[in-house]
Amino acid sequence: MKEIKTIGILTSGGDAPGMNAAIRAVARTALYNNLRVVGIRRGFAGLINGDIFEMNLRSVKNIIMLGGTFLYSARCPEFMTESGVQRGTEICKEAGIDAVCVLGGDGSFKGAAALAEHGIQCIGIPCTIDNDISASDYTIGFDTAVNTAIDMVDRIRDTSQSHDRCSVVEVMGRHAGYIALETGVSCGATAILVPELPLDLDSVSDKILTSLRSGKQNFIIVAAEGVGDTSKIAEEIQKKVGIETRLTVLGHVQRGGHPTAKDRSIASFMGHYGVELLLKGKSNRVIVSQNGKIMDLDFKSAFNMTKHLDMELYRASQEISI
Repeated sequence: MKEIKTIGILTSGGDAPGMNAAIRAVARTALYNNLRVVGIRRGFAGLINGDIFEMNLRSVKNIIMLGGTFLYSARCPEFMTESGVQRGTEICKEAGIDAVCVLGGDGSFKGAAALAEHGIQCIGIPCTIDNDISASDYTIGFDTAVNTAIDMVDRIRDTSQSHDRCSVVEVMGRHAGYIALETGVSCGATAILVPELPLDLDSVSDKILTSLRSGKQNFIIVAAEGVGDTSKIAEEIQKKVGIETRLTVLGHVQRGGHPTAKDRSIASFMGHYGVELLLKGKSNRVIVSQNGKIMDLDFKSAFNMTKHLDMELYRASQEISI
């Protein structure tokens, strides 16, 4: 394996609070160990276009508390082609980049694996608010996104209570219900709708009607975006239970804001861990959190793993929100 002299850093896919903390950790750890560091702006698209700049210790000052990614991010369909990967490999060689730390989700890691097949050593650091990377129990940005959603739902509850309404709150999660589940449990939602389970509005409506008879007058339904058309879901609930039902879509507010202490800490440790792997001669690995421990897996093993929603937590939420 070629000796590492220069590390490139890029962020790809959707931004996640804590990415900047991870960038900072990668850069500072590498520079501490006398390695050269370059930043690659706008992900794989920036790599293909040669949007690369030299980094030093001060390049990452005062970014640990910032949301988003100061390296910017972008989708890059071209990098899904052989010619795109070939171009990215050529740019790495021209810029003297021996290894790339890729911060992002599953799609980003597949891009890293493609680079690795062409001889560029890579490390993947899991950053996505959806917490949907199969190999890792936790991904950077999830805690911040959930806390943002909780804050928004708490505010919505105030007006829902004032008007005896049912509020359906749509949170992010096109294919995974982790944000919806954690937010719903933490906010005491009457029902939590996730894409992993069949949509049963009759059951939701029956639960609301039962609670109405026991004296409850306002309700919160937390729904992941992947469950379907939430505006129609709100309309259907109103028809079934006979109380005013409003929809609120939280949208990209969940991606922004200052990262929580948990996201800053885990991002910092994962960034440091990634550079240490390269220094030890290990590459083409994904850093993951499993059973509370930070560890690493090869790309193939990571891609072949599966992850499931915590059904015990979901069942508990159903019983305590009556």
